[in-house]
Amino acid sequence: MTTETELIEAEDQELFEHHRFVVDKGQALLRIDKWLMHRIPNASRNKIQNAAEAESILVNDKPVKSNYKVKPTDVISIVMAHPPRDTEVYPENIPLNIMFEDSNIVIVNKEAGMVVHPGHGNYTGTLVNALVYHFQNLPNISEHSIRPGLVHRIDKNTSGLLVIAKTEIAMSMLAKEFFDHTIDRTYQALVWGDFKEDSGTVTGHIGRSLKDRLMMDVFPDGDHGREAITHYKVIERFGYVTLIECKLETGRTHQIRAHMKFMGHPLFNDATYGGDKIIKGTTFSKYRQFIDNCFKILPRQALHAMSLGFINPNDKKKILFESQLPDDFIELLEKWRGYSINKEL
Repeated sequence: MTTETELIEAEDQELFEHHRFVVDKGQALLRIDKWLMHRIPNASRNKIQNAAEAESILVNDKPVKSNYKVKPTDVISIVMAHPPRDTEVYPENIPLNIMFEDSNIVIVNKEAGMVVHPGHGNYTGTLVNALVYHFQNLPNISEHSIRPGLVHRIDKNTSGLLVIAKTEIAMSMLAKEFFDHTIDRTYQALVWGDFKEDSGTVTGHIGRSLKDRLMMDVFPDGDHGREAITHYKVIERFGYVTLIECKLETGRTHQIRAHMKFMGHPLFNDATYGGDKIIKGTTFSKYRQFIDNCFKILPRQALHAMSLGFINPNDKKKILFESQLPDDFIELLEKWRGYSINKEL
């Protein structure tokens, strides 16, 4: 049986750097398990070998086995699924855009740029810090969780809707809905390129990239990662870019971003997945300037969590919430509408 903790981990596979070393220029070749034993307090060789087996030891951002021999100037990182500090979350008086609240849940419309929960490099200023300040005794997904009230998340630079559980029963009910894929979630995204069809479905397991662990990749054969299903439909065509709606059946990390890149349609201005450069268009300098201006209007991936529907733990009735596109996204679309009509560039 899948636990609530496993559910959150399935949707939020973050890795946190616990140790980082740069090997001396004069270092002789030496097995990495032996090398690390003398540099990490209370680390046995067995623990280090287990960490290597779990791909938690990275050399120059790539996982290595325990028999890897360290070389001069190697950058060695030890990464774990939990943060390298205590699990206390400090309350901060950060304004929240609350769309709905009852005794069991809160619906928050998150602005782009806000990290959802504390993690490596972001222990303050997060949505969770704000929640702890504004609400007392939020339930945790597990005993050692630093995610009070959270049963799902959206990326830092994605805007839109999140549901927060205020009680244990709400946490349990919502977690089950996410696990059973009965949550209705739609996103709007501006992506590079045009689509032949007006709608479609993207399938393919999503897992952490084997080349870059900050990214997620699609594995069509299902030999790595977890099953992921995204349904999409075209809302508006602009020629070189397209506004689409995505409906998620599953909730994998970076699901829409990874699936769209896999299809050859990376999200507009998505730096992680290659959308922050010109993918489609002309070679005219005016067009390049137009795109640069678009990037300045929306300096992030063009993705917004538009709607969220689920069974309300309060009265067991289905409810649906919708959020308008933020101003920067609207301004970007207006600019593309003007371009597609005038065709002057």
